Formats: sequence, structure tokens, C-alpha cells
Amino acid sequence: MKLLTHPAILRQHRVFYHMASNILRNRNILNPVSNSSQNQKNVNSKAYSTEEKKQNLLRFPAFPLDETLTRFLATTKPLLTKEEQMKTKRMADEFRKGDGAKLQELLEKAAASEENWLAHRWLRAAYLQYRDPVTVYSSPGMTFPIQCFETEEDFINYAAVAVYHLIGYKKLIDNGEIPVVKMGKNELDNSQFGRVLGTCRIPKPQEDAMDYNPDSQHIVVICKNHFYKFAVYDKSGKPLSVTTMAQQLMNIWKAETEKGCEFGVLTTIKRDNWAEAYKILMEIPGNAESVCEIQKSLFTLSLDDCVPVEKGQENIVLAGQLIHGGGVQYNSSNRWMDKTIQLIVNRNGLNGFCYEHSPAEGVPIALMMDHVVKKMEKGDKTDGASDNFECPVKLKLTTSECLNMHVAAAKHYITGLAFNLRMNILHYTCYGKGFLKTQKLSPDSFIQMAIQLAFYRYHKVPGAQYESAHLRIYTGGRTETIRSCSVESVAFAKAMMDKEVSNEERAKLLRKAVNSHREYTSLALQGRGVDRHLLGLKLMAVEYCQPIPKFFSSPGFVKSSTFRISTSQVASKNNAFMCYGPTTDNGYGCCYNPRDDDLILACSAWRNNKETNVDEFVKALVLSLDQMWDVLVKTSEQPKAKL
Repeated sequence: MKLLTHPAILRQHRVFYHMASNILRNRNILNPVSNSSQNQKNVNSKAYSTEEKKQNLLRFPAFPLDETLTRFLATTKPLLTKEEQMKTKRMADEFRKGDGAKLQELLEKAAASEENWLAHRWLRAAYLQYRDPVTVYSSPGMTFPIQCFETEEDFINYAAVAVYHLIGYKKLIDNGEIPVVKMGKNELDNSQFGRVLGTCRIPKPQEDAMDYNPDSQHIVVICKNHFYKFAVYDKSGKPLSVTTMAQQLMNIWKAETEKGCEFGVLTTIKRDNWAEAYKILMEIPGNAESVCEIQKSLFTLSLDDCVPVEKGQENIVLAGQLIHGGGVQYNSSNRWMDKTIQLIVNRNGLNGFCYEHSPAEGVPIALMMDHVVKKMEKGDKTDGASDNFECPVKLKLTTSECLNMHVAAAKHYITGLAFNLRMNILHYTCYGKGFLKTQKLSPDSFIQMAIQLAFYRYHKVPGAQYESAHLRIYTGGRTETIRSCSVESVAFAKAMMDKEVSNEERAKLLRKAVNSHREYTSLALQGRGVDRHLLGLKLMAVEYCQPIPKFFSSPGFVKSSTFRISTSQVASKNNAFMCYGPTTDNGYGCCYNPRDDDLILACSAWRNNKETNVDEFVKALVLSLDQMWDVLVKTSEQPKAKL
């Protein structure tokens, strides 16, 4: 499983990642600082305590500069004119011999003294210093299969069962029972699983902080903008039964008939604006205690009001509800977007997670969803404590005239943001990864080429395309970028659009493009891409108060790291998908779930951008997938039936 989150990069004049180099949403990052060790003050060291005694993990090295720059130049070719290629090569050569060599020495020094020189720097640069909202720009949604609740009791019971099995998953994490997976002979780091429950991001000016509370005993229920602390264990530490949980959740649901003040909407805005409002919120007597209970909870549970859903639009509405809540007229204020895990259950059956991306990639989130759904479908036992527990307590939050102004501004902002994000969920049923395996093609690389072709088909130019690859063979590993746009992918796209090219030649170029992507993927999974290494060099300049080298403003660097297409694979056997917003103003987000017999692709773009149109992009994607199948079956020795 490869991941997002969609999850920025560096647009150069604002630095890197969806979701830093594209995982974060391509808009901004670095607030220069002079001392790397001092800057870890906002990162709880507990977050980086991996299970060294249990796992055999690698240290993350500083790879050779020559290797990275050679690979970098190759990735820029399909995006540049010949003049831009020459200029970029000249600037890369100067960097290699001058500033780059000096920064490489500093990076190698950091790599020699730290098990993972990237991990804490990535957390800060890609997330904590990121000043755009986490809503849409950074935090993905992870869907659950859509339900049909005939009664309020069905709705509440579903929420209780989901909470119960989430707590059960936490027990697996606490007991070290999450299976250790290997990639080749190397174990994959499981430390991210321990960072998602009990975790919260704390807004601060310029750079946020993280708060980790893995031993928390309560969740927070949000209902009609009201907040309740709900201890989900009895006083002896035993989880409550589903019946007991459902009774308490129903009491909350029935107690709130009117919406409260929209405090939660403050968490959806730009981080510095939220930090300013947060200071005011916390200074009002009594608020700090209540907010701390929210932050220290295992996760939040949003019991949402119904939203209107047109037939056939269920997945689109579901994606919006998870990512942003649909605006304040719906459920955007029934959230606390700083929590790593928000479980969202809507009365009309639209359910899932919204997850704050800072502490982990999507693997733990997707596996957590699979675990919960599997347990619910099997009807596993849901017994537990039914007495000696604390009833839910309503958390008191008080506003002020000044805070009301911030709330009003936040309501206006999130409603506009929710409207501006346009989603289109493609459920492609003609074939899935099963067919692709019969063709001896990597399903992931094939889908990446389909996305490349769709972009070229609609925009008539190649598009820099980001895909996340995990670095879990390393202690505390996060992600590297797979640069999917290549000389081979462009040659393939052009051939598919040229009526004079034979199907045999198209098939040959398709396989060549898929294999090229697969080779880059193999390198990226080892950390041998280009983006994290180059980010490390740039951060060395920042940390040692040196000027940012001119290389980082070269045409090749700027164009190749402005990822107009931000993608990731989040695999699940369920009828589910992860979704997020685009990383550039004129780009697309595309997260996909390849199943044996079908493909689910969640695509996004900005409504107000005149260059992009997500509906037309999806049409181009369907045509591309159809055409690629047609080419394969017409050139195969034994054509396979369309599944």
C-alpha cells in the first residue's frame, strides 16, 4: 500500500508538500530557524520512539548527491523546453560543485548523528509550519461503506459499534499485535500506528505543536456543535459494552435539540488565524479545561445531522462531509479538525474518518477502517462493562464578543472553501487489478499512466505528477515522492492520441512507461527519489543560516516540483476510498483504490480555476482506461474478456 495523504511540494516561493514536496498540498512551508535541536521543542519525543527492541529497522542515510542530481535532471526533461533543460543542467552542475557539495556535507553529518535525519524535519516543514488550513489542504477523508439507517436507534448503534471496535484496535496497537510486514528482507516500521489515537495538533503562531496522549481513557462526542467527554472504559479500565455506549450516545443525541455556538469551525481556518482565535478562546475562564479534554481524547465522534443527497451523488457528498463537512449550513462546525482521528457518522448513512495528517500516513488509517468494517460485518461480540463507569459530561465552552468575530469569519471562510472544492468519484467497473495482473503489469504503475494520459488528453501538455511512496524500511520513515511524469509516460500519451500509431506500438510504449514508473517506485521505496534529499539540502541551508542556493529557483526544479496532479494509492477490499483536495491552484487530487474487479478513483479540483475541470478530467480518465484496455486485448496473444 502506498500513500498520501494528500497527501505539497514546493512551489518554490512557498515550499513543498498534500499533503513540502507534494504530500501536503503545495502551498508554503519554511519558517527559517537557526538551530535544529531547538526546533524540536514542539515535537513530543515520544512520537518518535519506534519499537527498536522488537523491530530490525534501518537508519535513514544521506544518499550521494551525484546520484540524486542525475535522477533529478532526468525527471525534468518532459516538462522543459530545450533552453530550460540547458539552463537547469548548468545550474545543477554549479550546485553539485559548489553550494550543493557543502550542504551535502552538513546533511551527511546529520545522518551520521541521527537515526532518521528526515523524520522530525519532515513533520515540522511539511505539517507544523504549514499555514494553510488542515481542512481540504492537508487532512484526507477515509470513507466507510455507505449505510442505510432506518431508525435513530440504527444510527446510534452503528456509532457505538464503530467506537467499540476502534477501541479494540487500540488494544492491538498497545499489545504490539499489529503484524510486522516485510518488504523483501526488510521489516516495515509500525511506529505510526501508535501515533494516531490520543493525538492532537495544537495551533500556534508560525509553527504548531503536537500533543500525544496514547493512554487516554475517553473520547469526545460532538453533537450539534456541543462537546461531551465520554469515558469509554469503566473505572477498572475495561471497555464499555456496545449496549452501554449506545445508551449514552442516545442520551446525548436526544439532549441536544438546538445547535450550539460554532466553536469547531475555528479549527477549519488558516493556522495563524486559528492560533490567534485559540489564544482568545483559551483565555476565557473555564475554556482551557474543556479544550484540553478535547485535545487529550482518543478521538472525536461527530454525530452529524442529515445532509441532502441526490441519487447517484452519494459518494461525492460523502467525500465532502468527511473532508470539510459541507459548510456551516451542514456539519463543518460539528468538527475538531486538529484531532488526528475524527469518526464521522451521519444520520443518512454517510460515515468515515477525517484524519489530520501530521503524525502518520494513510496506512494506519486505512487498516483501522478495514478492521472496524470487518468486525462490524462479521457481527463480532460487543460485550463489555455496563456499570461502574462515568456518564458523559458536557464540556462548557464560553464565547466573547471578540471570539464571536473570529467565529463569524471562520463560518464565512469554510463555507466558501467547501463550495470551491469540486469532487468527482469514479467507480470504474470494466476491469480491475485482476485483469492487469494477467497482463503482467503493475496495477499501480498502470493507473499512474492512465492518470498521465488523462491529463495529457484534456490539457494537451504533460503534467508533473506526485505519488507518495512509504519509507517504512527506515526507523520513523515517512514518505518519498514518486515522480510519475517521465519521458516514457509522455511518449506513451502522445502515441495514444496519435491515430497514425499502431496498437502494437502503443502497447509497447505503454509497457515501457509502466516499467519505467515501476523502476522509479522501487528506488523511491528505498528513499532514492529526489525530493526528500533535495528538501534535506534546502533545510541544511536554512538551519545553518545560509542563502538558499539558486538551484532551487531553476526552471527544472520549479516546474518539476509544482505537482499539478497529486496522487496516492490507498488499497482496501471494501467499497471505500480516501479523498483529498488538489495541491496546486490549477491541479487535481486523485486517490485510488484498485480492487480485483474494479477501480475507485476520488478526484478533486478547484471550482474557481478556469484551467481545470474535475468532471472533464474524469471523463478523460474513463476514456484513457478504456483505450488502454482495448490496446492490451488487441495486442495480447490470448485476449482477455473485459471483466
